[in-house]
Amino acid sequence: MANVGGFDRVLRFIVGIVLVLVPFLGGSVPALAGLGNWAWVIGAVGLVMLLTAIFRFCPAYPLLGISTCKK
Repeated sequence: MANVGGFDRVLRFIVGIVLVLVPFLGGSVPALAGLGNWAWVIGAVGLVMLLTAIFRFCPAYPLLGISTCKK
């Protein structure tokens, strides 16, 4: 029942890792210092992206009729 293909999966994994690191790097990166509690929301979005990459399933894709897997 996978609906996340290869390129989509790699992209989600890379972006997910970057977003998960945002709350932990907020104090040391001046551009991220003003995010406050939003940094944790961004980290949660990153975690969801990582999970969809790992399990190869995006719950939004069936609702939108999308699949990036090769047939």
